[in-house]
Amino acid sequence: MTELRTERLLLRRWHARDLEPWAELNADPEVRASFPDVLDRARSDASVARFQAGLDRRGWGWWAVETVATGTFIGFAGLDPVDEGMPFGGVEAGWRLARAAWGHGYATEAGRAVLAHGFGELGLTEILAVSAAGNARSRAVMERLGMTRDPAEDFDDPGVPEGPLRRSVVYRIRR
Repeated sequence: MTELRTERLLLRRWHARDLEPWAELNADPEVRASFPDVLDRARSDASVARFQAGLDRRGWGWWAVETVATGTFIGFAGLDPVDEGMPFGGVEAGWRLARAAWGHGYATEAGRAVLAHGFGELGLTEILAVSAAGNARSRAVMERLGMTRDPAEDFDDPGVPEGPLRRSVVYRIRR
């Protein structure tokens, strides 16, 4: 399985020690403000099992992210095939960080590493990112990465209940 390293971050396989901070991150209403709900411990742990299975199967996917300087787990970032049932296909880049890691440029740094890996090692010609329309933080990262949005691609996420979080945007970047 591939690991990605930047000046400040290590994107790596998941470890048992990541389960508790990942669960805390997913139980934080502010971190999950652009999602329909927070995750309980069982759902959080199940997500890690899925993420690691994808990494084991493909060698890439949703990596755990830690800071190089301290080894502190701060969240996840990576690439994953778009879920079935979406109105488009492709490979999606994404990230989710603990609130304490916000404002340090970590999401953008991880995103750059993920895009470089996708275009370089994986030979992808395009990578996209999806966000709730109101998720200004994530959209700002997408724009810092050079991704662009076509409003004609905005859609209602079929996996999100009716309400303000259902409207989603798609950003894309080509190699």
